[in-house]
Amino acid sequence: MQKVKYTYWRDGEYYLGFLNDYPDYVTQGYSKEELLANLTELLKDIESGEVPFVRKVEELVVA
Repeated sequence: MQKVKYTYWRDGEYYLGFLNDYPDYVTQGYSKEELLANLTELLKDIESGEVPFVRKVEELVVA
C-alpha cells in the first residue's frame, strides 16, 4: 500500500484536487469519493508513463 498526499477543494458542485507531487495535473469529481478515484487513476497513468512530460517536485538540501 502506498501513501500519497493530495490537495483538494470544493468549487461549486465539484471537488477539485491534485497529487502534491504532481501539482500540474488537476482532476475533479462530483463527490470526494469520485475525486479520490480519479486521483488514483491519475497516479496510475503517471507512474505507467502514459502521461508525457511529468514534472516532479523534490527537495534540495544545500549545505
